Amino acid sequence: MRNFVDQPACSESDLGVPLPDSPHACSVCLPTWASVTGYEEGRDKIMRRLKSGYPRFVRNPLLGRLTLRAEEELAGDGEKVFLFPTKGSAQRAQRWIEKKAQIAARSSGFHGFQAVVVPAKAGSVANEYQRFTGELVSSRMAEDWLNGGLKEGSKLHLLKRRLATLYGTESSNVSVFSSGMSAVTALLRSLPGVAEGRKTLQLEFPYVDSLKVQEFFGSGVVFLNEAEGESFEEALQRIGRGEFAGVFTEVPSNPLLRTIDLERVASACAEGGTPLIVDDSSVGPFNVRVLPFADVVTCSLTKWLSGAGDVMGGAAVVRSDSPFATDLHAALEVEAVETSPMYLGDVQVLLSNLKGYRARMAKPNATALRLVEFLAEHPAVAEVWHPSRVHRARYEKVMSPDGGFGALFSFVLKSPRKAPKVYDALNVSKGPSFGTRFTLACPYTLLAHYQELDWAEGCGVPAHLLRVSVGEEDPGHLEQVFSEALRHG
Repeated sequence: MRNFVDQPACSESDLGVPLPDSPHACSVCLPTWASVTGYEEGRDKIMRRLKSGYPRFVRNPLLGRLTLRAEEELAGDGEKVFLFPTKGSAQRAQRWIEKKAQIAARSSGFHGFQAVVVPAKAGSVANEYQRFTGELVSSRMAEDWLNGGLKEGSKLHLLKRRLATLYGTESSNVSVFSSGMSAVTALLRSLPGVAEGRKTLQLEFPYVDSLKVQEFFGSGVVFLNEAEGESFEEALQRIGRGEFAGVFTEVPSNPLLRTIDLERVASACAEGGTPLIVDDSSVGPFNVRVLPFADVVTCSLTKWLSGAGDVMGGAAVVRSDSPFATDLHAALEVEAVETSPMYLGDVQVLLSNLKGYRARMAKPNATALRLVEFLAEHPAVAEVWHPSRVHRARYEKVMSPDGGFGALFSFVLKSPRKAPKVYDALNVSKGPSFGTRFTLACPYTLLAHYQELDWAEGCGVPAHLLRVSVGEEDPGHLEQVFSEALRHG
């Protein structure tokens, strides 16, 4: 097993290497700017070298083998199969794909899984559905089936208890899903106002698919990319009048690590009888306490809570005294069972990964703060985004007593055209995702918004932005690594 703390995946020869060194890796090495653009454009010379990828974007090879078996059994000429964990998720997917692609699809059982069979021309639409909803068969489910049989039983009660302790609540308030996006999607479906046709409100520029889910599966979304000034004041008034089905935000946001005035937003939501949904994935519950303000907190368990990058999962934690608590939790539990359950094998791995979560966050927090200060003073760097520098006072209001500013930051160079050379020269592991115990960097905007770079730029997210997730490496070594790379800037 390769230790990416000591041996980062950053050279051309590492293209396509799973990050971490596991058949269940949730990231993949894209070591150069050209490999990132090639990945986004689907160039064969890049795609054929990928041995893994983020599971919502790149089908895990184990799931690929299982899907091939399903296609041999179920698909006719010119058809593709997409596997789902439950009948409910498959039926929902079938209806959505048929409506969007204007085609006829069919669903069928397949040895304990559910399959949706679509014409090949609708494959991209089916891929979209799974990418946005996160309703997938996990790589461990596929592996176990291929090796003779799925695990039976449940340890969800143990995982819920562990998460409840981290969030300072009872396990009865926690719902667990197979991915972070499936938790967000389930929550959106659970909002009564969405069924009534009301739009949701997104405050601050979010992770790309959090906004896409509201666009595709809600009743429309109003997007305020910076919760500041007159537009923010107007949004607060509209929230207070009860215009929205729900208000979504991230604390802090990804990738700009901005923090809204959560107290004012929560007050407006209470006045308007509007659920407030806050995602804390970018820093995790060790660093922030947002549940006292939110009606529901969502989190990608794939990231900091796991720390290993080898298991997908998501959670929705309902505030016990929220006026929506009873109805939302009941709806979320139905969603968790019927559309996106977390597989026992994944629960077991996550329980193991969670050991020592609090203890392991201190070093990345401190190292990130040191790197941020170093980069902010570097003559080649134009701007650095990190909660220690962006909306610090607001962030500190929600910071956990023992927490810090988190280990995720973004920066841009004074000379955008030099970003590719700096990225290529950066001697840390490079690929999508964050929260691993090894440092992981990527040109975030290219990966998340390649087809809408001008729009992202207009929202204040530059195309040449580099995002860094700090791991457990020696801080002095990392400072030297960034110093060396920035000689190209």
